Amino acid sequence: MTLTIGFVGTGGIAKSHQAQLAQIEGVEVTAFAGSTWANTEKAAAAWSNARAYRSLADMLDDRKLDAVYLCVPPDTHEGLEEALIERGIPFLVEKPLAHEPALPQRLAAAISEKNLLTSVGYHWRYLPSVDKAKKKLRDTTFGMALGYWMGTMPMADWWIAFNRSGGQFVEQTTHMVDLLRYLCGEITEVYAAYDKRVMHKKVEKADVYDVGTVTMKLANGGVATLSNTCMLPHYHTVGLDLFTEKGTFEVRDSSLKIIKPEKTSEYHLPGNPIGRENEAFIHALRTGDRSLIRSDYADSLKTHEVTMAANQSAASGLPVKLENQSR
Repeated sequence: MTLTIGFVGTGGIAKSHQAQLAQIEGVEVTAFAGSTWANTEKAAAAWSNARAYRSLADMLDDRKLDAVYLCVPPDTHEGLEEALIERGIPFLVEKPLAHEPALPQRLAAAISEKNLLTSVGYHWRYLPSVDKAKKKLRDTTFGMALGYWMGTMPMADWWIAFNRSGGQFVEQTTHMVDLLRYLCGEITEVYAAYDKRVMHKKVEKADVYDVGTVTMKLANGGVATLSNTCMLPHYHTVGLDLFTEKGTFEVRDSSLKIIKPEKTSEYHLPGNPIGRENEAFIHALRTGDRSLIRSDYADSLKTHEVTMAANQSAASGLPVKLENQSR
């Protein structure tokens, strides 16, 4: 049986998902909705049986869909997930879940009540380098971590507006928060410091912070600091360095370096995490087996809560405890 998929959003990440779905037998993208009609029509034209719609509501009224992908800016989720939950339609949603805390909390409760199948686009969890790191970490005690998202500023109008994107820590560095949780355990307290150094002067209407550091306590006693900047004129580094009793683990998207006194081991592990993410979601749609999905909505809410707490801490200048994180 062919699975029929709809898309809300026509940007780069939507195209990445579609490229992977095109490689999976028995999957057809048949419906598109987006903020720009010309882009929506163009996206639909790439699939033989697809139609363009003005809204998700129009799409759902006209087409029977097995699942929908939500690939939209953080501030445009209102009403989208609710419509899918109400109709019992599984969905894959890109991170972050929103630019504020309240909506994802309400949605998570509704999803849980219906036991609806969901997946969230934390694709770092599907990297071969992360697989190997997770396996190697089993026989050692984690102590602390340093994480980085150091690069340039994306120039999308919604990204540069803090009240639309939530800022860099929410929109980009959320991947490192999620990776820290996945590899090392739950986060129970954060203390953040942000500043606007240069980009608010260089880029018209930009009001996001362009430097930031967040120190965290973990439930297992470990500590971590995740730092980001979008003020650089070039890409620098994105990744997570873990410090354990048996050595240092440097986790990157396509490599893992393990440094121990007796030797240093370097693994070059290119992979296709978005492909694996899509395969896991499609497998769950077909079989009901959700075990291959590494980040569903309930789990991703914990990552979102950490990033929201970081923004709160940066605004108040005070640490924020996360009472609801698992211990």
